[in-house]
Amino acid sequence: MLERVFFLVVPVLWMPLTLLGQQLYVVSFAGVGGPAGAALMATKYLGLFEKYGLNADPVFIAGGARGIQSLLGGSTHFYTGDAIAPMSAALRGGDVVIIGATQNTIPGGLIARKDIRKPSDLMGKKIGIVNFGGSNELSVVLALKKWNIPREAVVILPSGSTADRLSALMRGALDATPLAPPLLFQATRRGMNILIDFEDIAPFPQNSIAVRRSFLRENREKVKSFLQAYSEMVFHLITDKQKATSVYRKGLRQEDPSILEETHSYYRGRLSFPPRVVRGEGMQLAAQMSAQRLGILKSDIDLEQFLDESLTDELEKEGFFKKFVKR
Repeated sequence: MLERVFFLVVPVLWMPLTLLGQQLYVVSFAGVGGPAGAALMATKYLGLFEKYGLNADPVFIAGGARGIQSLLGGSTHFYTGDAIAPMSAALRGGDVVIIGATQNTIPGGLIARKDIRKPSDLMGKKIGIVNFGGSNELSVVLALKKWNIPREAVVILPSGSTADRLSALMRGALDATPLAPPLLFQATRRGMNILIDFEDIAPFPQNSIAVRRSFLRENREKVKSFLQAYSEMVFHLITDKQKATSVYRKGLRQEDPSILEETHSYYRGRLSFPPRVVRGEGMQLAAQMSAQRLGILKSDIDLEQFLDESLTDELEKEGFFKKFVKR
């Protein structure tokens, strides 16, 4: 709770007078273990929102479903998190659309106890995930599909946060769980096995950007400003090692220089610039999972119904992304 108050209140203390009279736009992020939340916080404290004329604050809201509820309820204006939550809301008729993605691979891999060395060793074992209905569950389902292991052959359990699941794995309460850097590195250093790198399965918009369709229509320039600011931050995370490790140190609360360097090296090739959504099997399967839970029986879903990337098209035509690459 204190962290949320910090993000909302402290920036006001140094906010330029030019922004004090402006509308405050709230941006939710769903996770603190990867680059998404760290990048949003850095976009704020490095002045990039201000640079593009946007008065915005990042706020942590645990879980994609809660983030989308806040967006639809008007408590927030931008959602960042996995694409399953906005797709599920759209399938229910919700006023939501995905406008981009800064990460199109599920980070990390499926980590198992020392005695589980190959996928077939998982038969009958317990796999812990954050909760049902998110990219954590999707990553496990995609891995099982790749290995031709029926979902019913394992026990998938909601098991809490990344730190909780790593602790349960070490105690033997879980046999495997999805983990992303930097905790992925901590697990392997303790002898845990990586059964699969999720980059080797289907792409999926792990960190999508969503807004209300009505908000996009009525505030198109503000949404464009957000894309510009956030995209510039992502570009720095890809290309500037010193700035990236500084961002990760602060955002991930990690002081180990070697882990920070590994985290930068890991994510720099997995971030998306420009922030386009990669369509594919991962997104299609996620849409089908969401539809089935809503009682919508469709074998093939048109992914374009969830997307509006017209602002990214516009920025590309204007040469916005190209100027960073040239520089």
